[in-house]
Amino acid sequence: MPVPALRRVLAATSAAVGALVLGLTAVPAQATTARLDYAALGDSYSAASGVLPVDLSSPLCLRSTANYPRVIASRTAARLTDVTCGAAQTKDVTEAQYPGVAPQADAVTADTDLVTLTIGGNDNGTFINAVTACGTAGVLSGGQGSPCKDKYGTSFDDQIDTDTYPALRTALGSVRAKAPHARVAVLGYPWITPATADPSCFARLPLATGDVPYVHSLQAHLNAVVRRAAEETGATYVDFSAVSAGHDACQAVGTRWIEPLLFGQNVVPVHPNALGERRMAEQTLSALGLG
Repeated sequence: MPVPALRRVLAATSAAVGALVLGLTAVPAQATTARLDYAALGDSYSAASGVLPVDLSSPLCLRSTANYPRVIASRTAARLTDVTCGAAQTKDVTEAQYPGVAPQADAVTADTDLVTLTIGGNDNGTFINAVTACGTAGVLSGGQGSPCKDKYGTSFDDQIDTDTYPALRTALGSVRAKAPHARVAVLGYPWITPATADPSCFARLPLATGDVPYVHSLQAHLNAVVRRAAEETGATYVDFSAVSAGHDACQAVGTRWIEPLLFGQNVVPVHPNALGERRMAEQTLSALGLG
């Protein structure tokens, strides 16, 4: 072979080998994905209070090892710091909820990549007061009329606007300040009641016929305020208004995501069951583009 041709062959071979080596050394870098540092905050809907098994590391918080943060972490291989806690209010993001239970925002650092939370439903006792008061009124009225709406009117809604909304802004702002580059997902609350009364459900969720849409509307208002606070603080709002329709506490076992007030399967009533927590995780992953 002439010398010039030989040189061309050697040069081509050297280039091919070099490319192969570079390709081989690049494979591990492409295959290695950094794990997410994930902080889970929030109330009993985040903690899955009432769902077994219980996380015994923080008994006061009634946190389940089957809550939606654990599902998200398992599906993304994230490093999870779970400080969700039953009965948490928005103030507990920045204040100690119980002795020995640190403010939830302490779990968030500048290195945090992902934060999730449901919060706001316990402020002013919105959920517990509305469900308890309306359930009692429903029993006393024999399920007729709208005794709860007639008695309380806009009082629950007024508290959401005057107290819950600014508290949400403050709590979410504190999270954003601690982790300015993190993705923050704020979940809405899946439907507790259907949009209209289901007479067959009265024994399990004793709301009067006219109070079912009243409670439904109250929850819609709370979710709207949560969405507003999330968007105003640069967070992603995870919407359940469509996907949780038909999975409320009046539905059958295996369909419902929320357990009823009476004769349910959870230790804590009117909260998500294990199926509901999985669906909350899936909707969150979808909203974040991780699912």
